Amino acid sequence: MPVSRRRRRILLVVFVLGCGVFLLRHYSRLPSLDGRPISTSIADTHETQLGRAISPLLEAHPNLSGIFPLRDARDAFAARMRVAQRAERTLDVQYYIWRKDMTGTLLFQALHDAADRGVRVRLLLDDNNTSGLDPILAALDSHSNIDVRLFNPFVIRKPRIGYLTDFFRANRRMHNKSFTADNQATIIGGRNVGDEYFGATEGVLFVDLDVLAIGPVVNKVSEDFDRYWNSASSYPVDRLLPRVSAEQLANLTAAAKRVEAAPEAVSYVNAVRDSPFMQQLVAKTLQFEWAATRMVSDDPAKGLGRAKPEELFPQRLEKVIGEPTSELELVSAYFVPTDAGVKSFVGLAQSGVKVKVLTNALEATDVPAVHAGYAKHRKELLKAGVQLYELGRVSATDIGGKHVGIWGSSGSSLHAKTFAVDGSRVFVGSFNFDPRSAKLNTELGFVIESATLAQDIERTFATRVPNDTYEVNLSGEGQLYWIAHDGDRTVRYDTEPGTSFWLRAFVWLLSFLPIDSFL
Repeated sequence: MPVSRRRRRILLVVFVLGCGVFLLRHYSRLPSLDGRPISTSIADTHETQLGRAISPLLEAHPNLSGIFPLRDARDAFAARMRVAQRAERTLDVQYYIWRKDMTGTLLFQALHDAADRGVRVRLLLDDNNTSGLDPILAALDSHSNIDVRLFNPFVIRKPRIGYLTDFFRANRRMHNKSFTADNQATIIGGRNVGDEYFGATEGVLFVDLDVLAIGPVVNKVSEDFDRYWNSASSYPVDRLLPRVSAEQLANLTAAAKRVEAAPEAVSYVNAVRDSPFMQQLVAKTLQFEWAATRMVSDDPAKGLGRAKPEELFPQRLEKVIGEPTSELELVSAYFVPTDAGVKSFVGLAQSGVKVKVLTNALEATDVPAVHAGYAKHRKELLKAGVQLYELGRVSATDIGGKHVGIWGSSGSSLHAKTFAVDGSRVFVGSFNFDPRSAKLNTELGFVIESATLAQDIERTFATRVPNDTYEVNLSGEGQLYWIAHDGDRTVRYDTEPGTSFWLRAFVWLLSFLPIDSFL
């Protein structure tokens, strides 16, 4: 082929690709936020059902917040349903993932029912995981008492190509999770909305942790929700999705009724209703832990890469919780310490702080690349005296059986994010110890000044963790091995338990790639 003809073809290809990129950028341009309504939380809710029930408790514990850990997955679902059903003025709901499954549909309908009672509902979802939800979100937003917004949305809804046209923004997600009713009660923690988070599926189940909170910290969560709701990353869905008819809202109710009538839903709802937690909640006999509690959250400007480095979540958290002096027990589903984090953990261990870490085993993780970012640091951590435990797909003591997780939930994969410091302070929230949580995603959590809760985590690490997980060790020859306990029998694994050669090889190769900052 003559050079001139080849050159013309190359120029034509470059021109076509250039036009394609231009058109994609043009049609994926975000809508204007001019004229977007500004709304804030409603503070005067003391005369609501929740306000009247909670007021005497707050008077008996001035300046403290009441904390109830939701370790069991079904309890976590029950708590959300109950506060939604009792709300009279407002529901402010913020999530990273919301599934269109049984529990997701039932909670969507709970929001709809609340709106029908006159409750103002504000629903803020990160747009990364809303594929397939557009008709539902548009239908909910059509209700006069419901406003739905999407954080860092994709303008082109199908296919989702935002990562191609605006990677810098699309790679930053809102990982916060909160469910707040009447500015009186809130639920925050690690759980998203979906069957796998609420113990409603026989497939993948997550061991997770939330807390139900009342008292002064609830106001802080409401104020933080307002920051996100009115932020430059929060877009009303009516500027992104086509309008729908009233029939679509009726379809949502019909879908919820079909879900409720399904045998598996009837069984699940009955189990939730009959649980000791639900009975105590109805009888108003829940035993709250009363403690000074501080909310820690990212500036929503982080979603656009505009947050100041000193205001990122790890820096805020460190200021609030302080440096450990004797003990640190850490639980993180995705643990990618990076070189800087390893240096910090090693320094703590060498200074005499007992450091224990629980994360997912390779067989249980849903993101092998994240495991690669952790696995390459194990030897250095172990050499320094850091104790490492890994939770398998099922309990190491109950292979092939129904597993009850260390936080009280049946589970096959760890999703909790919590840690205890010096037997006196606890963090619970959405923050994973990985670069994505630190620098890219926005996060939310509580620091709770409670020796009771901290010592609960300590006891778990002292008793159940060694028996229900793989303990990672380093041999005299510098090789990793894993110990599991099966009753009175100790089982040793010289390779990652429950994994194939090819999976281990894949993770090993990933560990050499410079991808830690994206994990």
